[in-house]
Amino acid sequence: MTRPENATAPSGPGPQSPGVGGRSRRGAPRTYDFRRPTKLSREHVRVLQIAQEAFARQATTVLTTLLRTGARLELLGIEQHSYDDYVATLPKPCFLSTFTLEPLAGKGLLAYPLDIAMASVDHMLGGSGAATQPERPMTAMETTITGQLLTRLLQEFTAAFTHVADLRPVSDGIEYDPALAQAAAGSDTVMVARFTMTIGSREGDASLVLPFSSFANALNSAASPQLSESAQRERQRAAEALADRLELVPVDVSVRFTPLEVSSEDLLSLTVGDVLLLRHPRDAPLEVTTNDVTFAHAIASNHRRRLAAAIVPTPSAAAKDPA
Repeated sequence: MTRPENATAPSGPGPQSPGVGGRSRRGAPRTYDFRRPTKLSREHVRVLQIAQEAFARQATTVLTTLLRTGARLELLGIEQHSYDDYVATLPKPCFLSTFTLEPLAGKGLLAYPLDIAMASVDHMLGGSGAATQPERPMTAMETTITGQLLTRLLQEFTAAFTHVADLRPVSDGIEYDPALAQAAAGSDTVMVARFTMTIGSREGDASLVLPFSSFANALNSAASPQLSESAQRERQRAAEALADRLELVPVDVSVRFTPLEVSSEDLLSLTVGDVLLLRHPRDAPLEVTTNDVTFAHAIASNHRRRLAAAIVPTPSAAAKDPA
């Protein structure tokens, strides 16, 4: 099934699925899995987008400084997936670094192309990074060198998420086969931030994955921060003023017989003198409506030589109380 573009967050797999906050063609349909309903609200996405954009800016500075070459990390969008669906979008092999999220439960995952990871080692050793990079697991030395870069990136991740949660992430391991990077259970909902990563002349897709269950409470608190007493009083006064003004807003009210259905043929054939049978019982009250919603019942009356409607109990209430 599909739903329109203005829905909150995607659940379907595939690298072409546009993310919340990402770029997509207006009105384009996207896959929606009713077995995994949307959990990310607009407020959650806004909080995550602020944090991930801050991480991207600081990571760009770290990459440029450590690699001594032009580097850039740019946020594309934030998506919601099951972990299995996310893993299915990754190429094989791929560079994947898992990390703990103390004091929160669960793990995070940072993924980007293996050739960019190898080129980063080349840059940190003084090379140009332009040579063809091998598609193999890193050696112990290459892993140690990459670990220094990952440590700096996790420090920037911690700083970027300060307003969401007080985290102390620690690198937990490196994998090259997406199926072996067990950062979450296959059916767990994860929040995926998609980036474009550029190192020198190389460009590829990167992603930062966080478990939704671990961040749910923190996101709710960040989306609805506690207000000071003065701010709460000001908000209360504003709500009371709004309620007072709403009571003065004029609305159109109609008193009508029970609506009648006629065929299009009968309607178009009406002429002067024709009679429409309303089928409204003579002893039944009329409906008092606004915006097609019936909120009371009335009988025809008069007041100061004007036709009026006297409000009466609803038919159901009158039936319950014959007296």
